[in-house]
Amino acid sequence: MEITGKSKIMFVLADPVDHVRASAVINAYFQSNGDDVAVSPLHILPGDLGAVVASIRLMRNVFGFGVTIPHKTQVIEHLDEITPAARMIGAVNFVKRTAEGRLVGDNLDARGFIASLAQHEIVVRGRKVLQVGAGGAGRATAFGLAEAGARELTIMNRDEEKARALAAAVAEHYPATKVSADHAEARSFDLIVNTTSLGMKADDPLPLDIDGIGPSAVVSDIIVHPAVTRLLARAAAQGARTIGGKPMLDAQMALVARFIAR
Repeated sequence: MEITGKSKIMFVLADPVDHVRASAVINAYFQSNGDDVAVSPLHILPGDLGAVVASIRLMRNVFGFGVTIPHKTQVIEHLDEITPAARMIGAVNFVKRTAEGRLVGDNLDARGFIASLAQHEIVVRGRKVLQVGAGGAGRATAFGLAEAGARELTIMNRDEEKARALAAAVAEHYPATKVSADHAEARSFDLIVNTTSLGMKADDPLPLDIDGIGPSAVVSDIIVHPAVTRLLARAAAQGARTIGGKPMLDAQMALVARFIAR
């Protein structure tokens, strides 16, 4: 890749950045389409987020940036506008910078996640789903699952109040899905989704106990790196179908290109 003064620049804001693979995936996507785009991760501490976003407004060859852990919710206060989907979810994962320096946020996580399941011929409609995590990615995933027709959605989170708030928000928008916040046994569910960061590090504990699940279950982990987390390895050893995080990221690339180009 040759980066010149004509290249369009994107960033991915994160803390930490060791796990970030979105920049490589986005670079590969734009290169395959012949677009002169270069994407780089930036390690931004939460306390510095506002200053960095303000600086990006002034960078005339920057046309957008991705947002990941832990900035997806906090970045909203620094933007000029967010899409209706991002407002409903309460989190942003991509921002476009207009020629005038306005920053517009969207959330493509939900659409990417549901698309990744569809690519593996997994239908959400009618399923009983257990989701772990209620952060920025968890919010998007929960809304996506309800929109896709999950029959039941149970949300587990270390911060139980956060899980209850998310469950209430999803239930308000999608009353056809039975949504609750509770600790539950994984073996009682058809689809189990980890949206937490547990699994990025080799010594991380499992995000939940999956004893008793088997071939009838699907286990999804939105973590991109490593490609096979301890949760997915354990689930596969028990006969469950597994899906990692890269398909979700891949599915978002065309969405990112359309959003940034609008």
